Amino acid sequence: MKVVGNILGIGTKQDSKHKDVEVYLDTVEYLTSRKDGKYFQEFSYEEELETPLVITGDCLARASAKPTPDGEYEFQVFDKVGEEYVLNPNKHLSLNLEYDFDENLTILSSAYYAISLPDAEFTKLKTEKEKEKAVKKWKGKKNK
Repeated sequence: MKVVGNILGIGTKQDSKHKDVEVYLDTVEYLTSRKDGKYFQEFSYEEELETPLVITGDCLARASAKPTPDGEYEFQVFDKVGEEYVLNPNKHLSLNLEYDFDENLTILSSAYYAISLPDAEFTKLKTEKEKEKAVKKWKGKKNK
């Protein structure tokens, strides 16, 4: 995970002038909720990516103008559809940034990217990813 460009320059409204800012993510968490009896229960599946997912700054807007005291920044994520930017309420990005006074540098300490999916889509995605993982593991053992 890393950030290229001035991530703190992104405001609360989507702006295409921030397309030079890039956030590289190594992990994506997929979320869903299912009704278990009369209550909903949350489920998640975390995927480690072989090649980083890159989100550009033109697809981001801060969720709040005020950062939390511990340096956490919440972002709304937009999908680019043609030339239009459409807010995707099912995607969420959270970054923890720390400032190093000695180096005069802002450092990314952690990143969290989550996508909420309907239960059927979540189950299908999880099954496919588990199959891919099993095939890679099997091929790795076969080659040894």
